[in-house]
Amino acid sequence: MIITNKALPRRTVLRGLGAAVALPLLDSMVPAFGTVRARATEPVRRLGVVYVPNGMAMKSWTPATDGAGFEMTRILQPMAAHRDQMLVLSNLNAVPSNAGVHASASTRFLTGVTPTRTESNLAAEVSLDQLVARELGQHTQLSSLELALDPRDVVGSCDVGFSCLYTSTIAWRDDTTPLPMEANPRVVFERLFGDTGSTDPSIRLARVRKDRSLLDSVTERIAELGRDVGTGDRAKLDQYLDAVRDVERRIQRAEEQSSRELPEVRQPAGVPALYGDHATLMFDLQVLAYQTDLTRVITFMMGRELSGRTYAEIGVPDSHHPTSHHRNDPGLYEKITKINEFHTTLFGYYLDKLASTADGDGSLLDHMLLLYGAGMADSNRHQNTGLPLVLFGAAGGRVTGGRHLTYPEGTPVTNLHLTLLDKMGIPVEQMSDSTGKLDLLSGV
Repeated sequence: MIITNKALPRRTVLRGLGAAVALPLLDSMVPAFGTVRARATEPVRRLGVVYVPNGMAMKSWTPATDGAGFEMTRILQPMAAHRDQMLVLSNLNAVPSNAGVHASASTRFLTGVTPTRTESNLAAEVSLDQLVARELGQHTQLSSLELALDPRDVVGSCDVGFSCLYTSTIAWRDDTTPLPMEANPRVVFERLFGDTGSTDPSIRLARVRKDRSLLDSVTERIAELGRDVGTGDRAKLDQYLDAVRDVERRIQRAEEQSSRELPEVRQPAGVPALYGDHATLMFDLQVLAYQTDLTRVITFMMGRELSGRTYAEIGVPDSHHPTSHHRNDPGLYEKITKINEFHTTLFGYYLDKLASTADGDGSLLDHMLLLYGAGMADSNRHQNTGLPLVLFGAAGGRVTGGRHLTYPEGTPVTNLHLTLLDKMGIPVEQMSDSTGKLDLLSGV
């Protein structure tokens, strides 16, 4: 291997060849490390969050023992194939709420704060995923993806005076801007690959080049206008050009990424009839989004808070939310456990896909952090303490799994947020009620 003091950008090679081909890692692409040996290319950092609503059947979730020898409980069992990259996190507490327990559960999950009681003037805080997206989104076409399995057509009050937007999203761009979660896989496909109808690289590249041609003509027209307008209008045009340049950057990313070899996938027709089919299709799209590096941050709600969805396909035709108030009735408790178990079974499919998808010198799962959990613990009591949380992925070697970690009483879940941000290379000193990073997790 010939080691130089400069790394050859991969996109430069692609342009120089004048062809859209995927190249192997060449010697000249490896950056120098001192004067003696080369440093391996840093793995791409990725963050995923999967949220489940209406709490959890905690007796069937929490392992009885700590450490590496913990047993896989009934709800955790469908994820057992990835035990070595699994951290079950117990005794982490969310901030309490006196009202709007469901609106609070989803809102505080990634923000660490409870929402303001209102149906119009929304208020929370920027969420963990968006803090990461601000940094990692500079390198991708889409800074983040917000997905769901329930439609967005809910308006008005959903939790005694709280806007339905609180219960329908976990992602907040800032303290007043909740991000809508998209549930239609056809729309998600179009957002990722355009309206080409396929992941075929030649079709995608042709569409990207058409978009660039249109953008070039817009830029030229703005330049002409700039010579004929006054100072105020010129400032407006400059602001508009900044937005155009951002689109240009994303188109450039699309051109660079269009040659990636992908399984050929046709555009979905719409929302599948069965919940399980809908979930697996949305998980497939998330894998494609990571695989193509179209985004590095994805949040996914497997159901909105207060969801009344029924699960006849697993023998639970009862409405989810009323069933979650099980009152310790054995029959109802079995039904809510089956719903929770169904969710982790579908999530296990996602883990399998991530683990089997090559990424650099490992898999997508090796190079990401993926948080799964709920915004409340015992669903019957709307409990905000001891949230059900499990973390997957090695974060490129930054995290060691295969353990159940129980934290001291009173540990805020926002300490986990700080730790995840740190693992993503985004140091933040304070988030809501945080008291510091999680020592047991950050010390591995």
